[in-house]
Amino acid sequence: MFYPLLLEPRFKERVWGGRRLEVLYGKPLPPGRPIGESWEVTDRPGEVSVIRNGPWAGRDLRWLMETHRSGLLGEAADAGGRFPLLVKILDARELLSVQVHPPAEVAGRLGGEPKTELWYITEAEPGSEIYAGLRRGVTREEFERRLREGTVAGCIHRFGVRRGDAVFLPSGRVHALGAGLVLFEIQQNSDTTYRVFDWDRVGLNGRPRELHVAQALESIRFDDVEPGPLPEVWEAVGGSERRRLVRHELFRVDVWRWRHPAVEEWPGGRCRILGVVEGHVTVRGGGEGVELGPGTFCLVPAGLERPGLEVHGPAELVEAEPGGVEG
Repeated sequence: MFYPLLLEPRFKERVWGGRRLEVLYGKPLPPGRPIGESWEVTDRPGEVSVIRNGPWAGRDLRWLMETHRSGLLGEAADAGGRFPLLVKILDARELLSVQVHPPAEVAGRLGGEPKTELWYITEAEPGSEIYAGLRRGVTREEFERRLREGTVAGCIHRFGVRRGDAVFLPSGRVHALGAGLVLFEIQQNSDTTYRVFDWDRVGLNGRPRELHVAQALESIRFDDVEPGPLPEVWEAVGGSERRRLVRHELFRVDVWRWRHPAVEEWPGGRCRILGVVEGHVTVRGGGEGVELGPGTFCLVPAGLERPGLEVHGPAELVEAEPGGVEG
C-alpha cells in the first residue's frame, strides 16, 4: 500500500525573497515575484501538501494523516493530529527580520505555537552571515534600550556561514537569516514568528511590516549566548558517509553523502523525509520509484518496508525523521 511520495511545493512571496529556487532547483516559480519560501512538506491549516505521484496522486497529506496515520508515522508522535514537521527551502536575497519563535512555556499564553527548527545551508554567497543568540553580556534592559534607539542588531551574535553549515534554532533563540543564503529548513509544525526589528524597511504593500515587540520580549531567552554552527563530523556507514546534525525530541536530522554510485536498502518502520542537496537519487518501494534531483524532496512512510536507494554518482542528501527516533 505504501510507497515514496512526491508532494507539490507551495511557493511563498516574501519581501526578502528572490528567484534562485528557479535557477538552482528548477522550481516553477510564479513570474516576476520575489519567492522566499518553498513549502515542500506541510500539513498546516489551509496549506496542505498534495501528493503528485502513484495511486494516491491528488490526495493530500491531511487525508493521509486522517486515513493512514500509523502507516505514515509509525511510532512518531503527531502534532495535535497533524503531520509533525514542516519542511521548506528558503531563498534569502535580502536580510530577514530579527525574530523569535516562542518557547512552549509561553506560546499558549501569547496565542502562538512553539517552533524549533534547523537550517542546513545549501548555497552561500561570500561573506554571508547569520544572526543567532545574544552577544555575551547583553541584558534585557540593554536590548530594550537599543531596540528603542534602532541599534538592536548590535546586541545579536553573528557569525559567517558557508555551504554545508548547519544551525540549530531552538524556540526562544533570537535570530535573523542573512542575505545571500539558500537553505533547507526542518522545523516542528508551527508558523508562529514574532518580529522584533525589521531594519526599517517596508513590505510588499509599501508599508512597514507588523512588529510583535511585546510578544518577542516575552519569548527571547536572554541567557542564550553566542551559539554557532553545529560541528561537522562524518562517519563511514557502509559505502556512504553520515553526519548526525540533530537528535531532539521533535526531530532527528542527518546528512548523507556518497562519492560513487551505490545501491542501498534502508530499514522500514520509520517515517522519513529525504531531500537531495546535490546529485541524483532514486527512492524505490511499493512498486513505485521516484527520482530526486537537487532541491527535490520525498516523504517515505513508515509502512514502506525496506525502501531502496539507488545513488547515481556523487550525491548528498538530507534525511529528517519526526519524533527524534535514534538510529
